[in-house]
Amino acid sequence: MSFLNGKSVLVTGATGSFGKRFIKAILEQHDPKRIIAFSRDELKQYEMQQNINSPKLRFFLGDVRDKERLYRAIDGIEIVIHAAAMKQIPTSELNPMEAIKTNIFGAENVINVCIDQGVKRVIALSTDKAANPANLYGATKLCADKLFTAANALSERHRTMFSVIRYGNVIGSRGSVIPFFMQRRATGIIPITDTRMTRFWITLEQGVKFVISSLEQMHGGEIFVPKIPSMKVTDVAAVVAPGCKTEIIGIRPGEKLHEIMITQDDAVNTAEFEHHFAIQPAAYWWDQEAYLLKTRGRPVAEDFHYSSDTNPVWMTREQLAEILKRESIEL
Repeated sequence: MSFLNGKSVLVTGATGSFGKRFIKAILEQHDPKRIIAFSRDELKQYEMQQNINSPKLRFFLGDVRDKERLYRAIDGIEIVIHAAAMKQIPTSELNPMEAIKTNIFGAENVINVCIDQGVKRVIALSTDKAANPANLYGATKLCADKLFTAANALSERHRTMFSVIRYGNVIGSRGSVIPFFMQRRATGIIPITDTRMTRFWITLEQGVKFVISSLEQMHGGEIFVPKIPSMKVTDVAAVVAPGCKTEIIGIRPGEKLHEIMITQDDAVNTAEFEHHFAIQPAAYWWDQEAYLLKTRGRPVAEDFHYSSDTNPVWMTREQLAEILKRESIEL
C-alpha cells in the first residue's frame, strides 16, 4: 500500500519542472486524498491545468513570502513538499535580498505554518550548491537546510517532522545546461566554461521517486543525498550538440569546477545506505547510534566526501542519449 494513499499533499513551487512531474506521478501511481499546487505564477498554473486534469487537484495562487496565504493553503494538509525557490545564480547575485526573501524567509514561513497547522511530514528540496557554497544561491539554500533541520526541535510538541533532499542537476529541467546547449546548436558553437568541469545528474523521474521514498523513511532531521552518476560537461555537450565546436569561456563568478553534495566536514554525521546517504543533524535531540541501529545505516570514513569529480559512478554518452530519448527531449 502506498504511503501517499489517502493523504492531503501540498507542493510549493508546484508549476516548476519537479512540481509538475511529482504531482502527475502521485495522481497516476498513488491514491492521495487531495493535492494542492501552490505557486505564484497564474499563467503557469493555467498551462498546467490544461495538461493535468483531476478532481483531486486544486490550484492555489500564493507566494511563500506571504505567511497568511500559506496558512490558508496548508489548512488540513498532512504532507508538504517545499520546492519553491529562486534558483538562478546570476539573478541571485544581482538581487541578493530577493533571493534571501524567498529562499530563507520563505522557508521560515513554510516551517512555522506547517508546525502551527499540524502537518505531519515536510520535505524541502535543496541543491548540491548548498554544500560548501560559492554563490549567494547556494548560501541561501544552505541556510534553508539548517532552518528545516532545526525545525524538528521547534516542532517536538506538534510532532511535525522536517527533512531535506539534496541532489544535483536535473536532466531536462528548465534550469539545466541541456536546454541551453540545445538553443546554441544553431550557432554551431557551444560555450564551455572549463573542459575539466563535472556535474552530478539525476532525472525528474528519479527525483520524484527519491522524494517519495524519503517521505516514507524519514525520521525528521536528515539531509538525504541520492547516489547518482557524474558526467563531464564536455560529454554532455557532445551528446546534445554533436558536431558543434566548443568555445572555452572560463568559469563564471560563483561557479564551481566540480560539485560537492557531502563535504568532508559532514562525514562524521553521514550514514551510507544502498542507494543514498543521509547527513544526520549534529544536535542534542538526535541519537546517531539509535538511528544507525534502526535504519541499518553504515558510518562513512572520516575523510569521506561526495564530489562529482571523485564519484565512483559515471554516466556514459550512450546512457545520457537514452535518458533524453526516454524523457522525450529531442536531440
